[in-house]
Amino acid sequence: MLVHSRAARLAAQLLFFLLFLPLFALPLLVVVAASLATHWSGAFPSGPTLRHYTAATSGDALAALTTSLVTAVTASLLALLAGGWAALAAARLGRRGRRLLDALFVLPVAVPSVVVGLSVLVAFSQPPVLLNGTRWIVILAHTVLVTAFAYQSVSAALARLDPAYEQAAASLGARPAYVLWRIRLPLLLPSLTGAAGLCFALSMGELSATMMLYPPDWTPLPVQIFAATDRGSLFTGAAVATVLMATTLLVLLAVSRVRNRASYR
Repeated sequence: MLVHSRAARLAAQLLFFLLFLPLFALPLLVVVAASLATHWSGAFPSGPTLRHYTAATSGDALAALTTSLVTAVTASLLALLAGGWAALAAARLGRRGRRLLDALFVLPVAVPSVVVGLSVLVAFSQPPVLLNGTRWIVILAHTVLVTAFAYQSVSAALARLDPAYEQAAASLGARPAYVLWRIRLPLLLPSLTGAAGLCFALSMGELSATMMLYPPDWTPLPVQIFAATDRGSLFTGAAVATVLMATTLLVLLAVSRVRNRASYR
């Protein structure tokens, strides 16, 4: 830590908690508290119950959670494949080529996600590639939205790699494919797992583009939360949101353990 004085460290920690609690922790605590209440007419919730979690972990909510997990995992893997491959290719390009590729991959996150949803809907609502009304159009939109983060993460990791490893392997007669598989990818594994966690978290919470695209038989959990709160079931919606947060955090913790092991190697 850059602050060496004990008093200054305590002041910095106090400032952190004063900013963290009201801006980040308190809204999440309010959602959790609402999920455990039957009434909230005063300053604090009342009527503690677990009944809302029964609805949040069964029926349509459970199917929506499964849909979100499948969508997020598939979109994350596709984003890693596309973004990682593009980052490896961009590393061999000149400055202008890298800038062009950077702009191409950052463009989907530079515009509102609803614009991405509309563009995907228009592009894939007629032959020869007809995806409208299927789960694949949702997965495609999520992939487009999160690929930029995979690309940027791998690009940043590639810029920090020491070229001596590749040069040593090449001097010993290793082919480019062998260098990629046995040298570059293992060194990039921490960044790849970190990018996978970020892509997964972003996909699990995506709503704007999803609302324009999802078919009735492929409803992700954020849409379920919106539908519950829209019809006035705020406490049930809070329980479903808590399940979404808990599931995302559990997956991110698992990814973090894999990333730590990869970093240690």
